[in-house]
Amino acid sequence: MIEKILLEHLSAALPVPVRMEVPEDPPGTFCVLEKTGGGCEEHLYTALVAVQSWAPTLLEAARLNEQVKAAMETACELDAIAEIRLNTDYNFTDTSTRYHRYQAVFDLVHY
Repeated sequence: MIEKILLEHLSAALPVPVRMEVPEDPPGTFCVLEKTGGGCEEHLYTALVAVQSWAPTLLEAARLNEQVKAAMETACELDAIAEIRLNTDYNFTDTSTRYHRYQAVFDLVHY
């Protein structure tokens, strides 16, 4: 399952906790990994993956987002992943909680 592979990779590559959902009592800085779509054609799977970088300040969220993008680039070295491409990244601050976050969205091809 691509989510498990990426969760393990990002957990090892990033200096903050990486989760699949926002914790009830979130730490100051963390990431959330989410598969938002995908498909399969000729035994090649595709996935659209979003990684949210949560932090107390917008600058910290932006810096963590840069670390996420670098870590995702190295995920191409994993056997299960054929291709990763950054689709977009942007400020995605949660206005209801006023918690700062960035979101990076990636297109993946995997086995």
